[in-house]
Amino acid sequence: MLLWIKAVHIIFVVTWFAALFYLPRLFVYHAMSDDSISNERFKIMERKLYYGIMTPSAIITVILGFWLLGIANYWWQYGWLHAKLTLIAILIAYHFYCGKLMKDFKEDRNKHSHVFYRWFNEFPVLILIAVVILVVVKPF
Repeated sequence: MLLWIKAVHIIFVVTWFAALFYLPRLFVYHAMSDDSISNERFKIMERKLYYGIMTPSAIITVILGFWLLGIANYWWQYGWLHAKLTLIAILIAYHFYCGKLMKDFKEDRNKHSHVFYRWFNEFPVLILIAVVILVVVKPF
């Protein structure tokens, strides 16, 4: 059973990260759009991605992660796991901030340029690299 939980957890981690990579990319294009048709199209795409894929994937990932923690013995002794959980908490905050930015676009209150969103898009990449290294290498 443990391996099935891990497998499904990894599947939803992948779908969550795919959405975390794609939504800010949509923000880049949305910030560059200057016509109402494109603007409305991006609003629909962003909403469907955030509520249809990104948020459900995050919820399932977190639930399965807590389930795995519940199965693990003495998990609190592992420094790498504490670091990973801290990074996941930061990623969840990033997720909610994406929701706030999406709402700003929805209400035509975007205050950032496409350049901001290009840099913003790189943040989950750094988290992913760090988490994978922590889980695989277990440096401490």
